[in-house]
Amino acid sequence: MTDSTAWRPLADRMRPRSPSEVVGQQHLLGPAKPLSGLLAADPLHSAILWGPPGTGKTTLARLVAHGADARFIALSAVMSGVKDIRQAVEQAKQNMAEDSSRTILFLDEVHRFNKAQQDAFLPWVEDGTLIFIGATTENPSFELNNALLSRARVYVLKALAIADIATLLERALTDQEFGLGATVTCQREQLEELARIADGDARRGLNLLELAAGLASSAGSEEISAEIVTEVAAGSMRRFDRGGDVFYDQISVLHKAVRGSDPDAALYWFARMLDGGCDPLYIARRMVRMASEDIGNADPRALRITLDAWETYDRLGSPEGELALAQALTFMASAAKSNAVYKAYGAATADARECGSREVPERLRNAPTKLAKAMGHGKGYRYAHEEPDGFAAGESYFPDDMEERYYYRPVAAGLEIQIGEKLAALREANKTARKKRARK
Repeated sequence: MTDSTAWRPLADRMRPRSPSEVVGQQHLLGPAKPLSGLLAADPLHSAILWGPPGTGKTTLARLVAHGADARFIALSAVMSGVKDIRQAVEQAKQNMAEDSSRTILFLDEVHRFNKAQQDAFLPWVEDGTLIFIGATTENPSFELNNALLSRARVYVLKALAIADIATLLERALTDQEFGLGATVTCQREQLEELARIADGDARRGLNLLELAAGLASSAGSEEISAEIVTEVAAGSMRRFDRGGDVFYDQISVLHKAVRGSDPDAALYWFARMLDGGCDPLYIARRMVRMASEDIGNADPRALRITLDAWETYDRLGSPEGELALAQALTFMASAAKSNAVYKAYGAATADARECGSREVPERLRNAPTKLAKAMGHGKGYRYAHEEPDGFAAGESYFPDDMEERYYYRPVAAGLEIQIGEKLAALREANKTARKKRARK
């Protein structure tokens, strides 16, 4: 390693300098794959690179510029604004005027730009002044405006496999110019453990290796031991962004595991989210939703159990309260399932919005005053408790000008088996009573 590169982080020094040095992303970089054409500037076009951190988005953008012999301007949406975009446009125009060279504008964290900021460089992308390459960890469909998406091709990058990161770490150990230059050694087992801890992130893996090498040197050792790997791993966490795609993907799959009656998968994703730093109370709130949406009256205990688990966590905190949440999760995943209430509520809501402000029938209106009684409110109301079996057969509680609906249709699972049988008998009794009344 030369003195001129010593100050740069290992992850930056070991950035691939040619397409052949790139590891992973074979779904994009293999022979005749989509991104191979862009790297060869055939044709050069604007692009969005979407993927988790440390998967090579910045590296690929630089390699595209190198392959196209284009000027490269790198900006971060975290630190930049419209003024910086305008300066980049002026620089691109100057480059074109001086030697006809193309300019690639690379914008990291492009999803952090608002709509107005994204619109700022569209005319220059449109007329070819700039070739735009944006990098994002968030779903472009949600974070980028349609005008930008229509002018750029989206490439989806994947987290790197353990073997890919191990390859990068091996390269960094031996590289004399930019790497560690064989100043330390690392057994394959420890190297793969570092790669595993990196969790698909090449930058994290190289940072961990650099930290481990520093600890080994400080201890006067020439080898990265298992103890050192354990030490650097202590502060590592799995990928979790507390609000972006990874967050919503994980809470979504946790919900689906409960719905799909898989307590083991539910526990795994629960543990993953906690390990990544998710607020357990957020999961508790979502669990209450699951109890009503996916279990409902098939096992009404689920709602009470989730509320009890929430309260338990609220009182005890972590880690004791997390076990109560885990208990509720496994109960829900194992319970009988029904979305009948969820569907019924949705259908009733749709009718409430679409059917207008229909009047409450006079017989069903409240009559707390003499005037209300004089107006006929409550006249003809049948008090169910005074009817045979406590049921006013033939009565309708819908508006008079609205056909009766059957929103709630219990499924043949758990307690809803009995509820369904009871409702079927009541609904049939209603039909029979109304037919008799019609004949009179």
